[in-house]
Amino acid sequence: MSSGHHHEEVHHANGEAAHHLERFLATGESFASLHVQFRVGKSTISGIVRSTCHVIWQYLQPISMPSPTPEIWLQVAAGFQSVANFPNCIGAVDCKHVRVRQPPHSGSRLINYRKYFSVVIMAVADSTYKFVGIAVGAYGSTEDSRVLLKSELGRQVLQDQVTLLPPQPLPGTTDPAPFVMVSDEAFPLMTNLLRPYPRRRLDARKRVFNMRLSQARCFVEGTFGMLSSKWRVFTSAMQLDEATVDEVIKAACVLHNYVRDYDSTNMDMETQSAFNDQNVNWGLGRPSNRAMLVRKTFADYFTSPEGAVSGQFDSLRDGQPHQE
Repeated sequence: MSSGHHHEEVHHANGEAAHHLERFLATGESFASLHVQFRVGKSTISGIVRSTCHVIWQYLQPISMPSPTPEIWLQVAAGFQSVANFPNCIGAVDCKHVRVRQPPHSGSRLINYRKYFSVVIMAVADSTYKFVGIAVGAYGSTEDSRVLLKSELGRQVLQDQVTLLPPQPLPGTTDPAPFVMVSDEAFPLMTNLLRPYPRRRLDARKRVFNMRLSQARCFVEGTFGMLSSKWRVFTSAMQLDEATVDEVIKAACVLHNYVRDYDSTNMDMETQSAFNDQNVNWGLGRPSNRAMLVRKTFADYFTSPEGAVSGQFDSLRDGQPHQE
């Protein structure tokens, strides 16, 4: 066989693999359905999906989701300052459950508290609805949520190790403030991770802080919504083994970033996410005094002449806020 003919066969095989994968990710069809359509064995399709997703991640991750550097963090912060009026913010964090079928002999370790099987994605998104980083593979049971803590992203976010950037003053001020990420109530309050104030006995300052934080945090919700809108594989339980689920999730996330970078049509933002939004129980204890002080610093800033934005008090319509 000539080398040219062999090259054509390899190219054809790679094209077929890409076609099968694209069909699987875009539609979420089962391997049984794809087997009927393409007359390829289910085990062959499974191997194609897993290996091709692995190659996509290996190739695109350094291009479309590179490990964050200080320069990347600063770019993310500039985006949140410009788009969301939230300075010193280097990302919005969230976790989502991806529904999976019950694997054989898996026991209860993939069952979350809603009693279905899932795998957890933790992600940090920027203000352009792209993933800055992801951690995949934590099982749905809350006891195994600490799997995420062992990932690089988990260590940075949940073990207070986002120390790549020195503190810098908030715009219009002189005292340095740390760079932070924003999250919802499911996450712990840490010096580098801000969550809302509890929704009781809130004065105007705390309510404004919660509103400003929510506006910044919506970018990760929108990113997950776009991901599931584009790749319908997330809309039903994945009929895959655990290792393949991880590869599919990673490939879909990096493809999402690639499309955001290069697709001229620029996907419309989908606000409804197909992911299941049950909280992960991190169990990391009470916040430190320093973490509460960091949150207070931002809350004070957002109601100061330097940090207030036009119309932010318009949402406080229920009379005079209660003072604690």
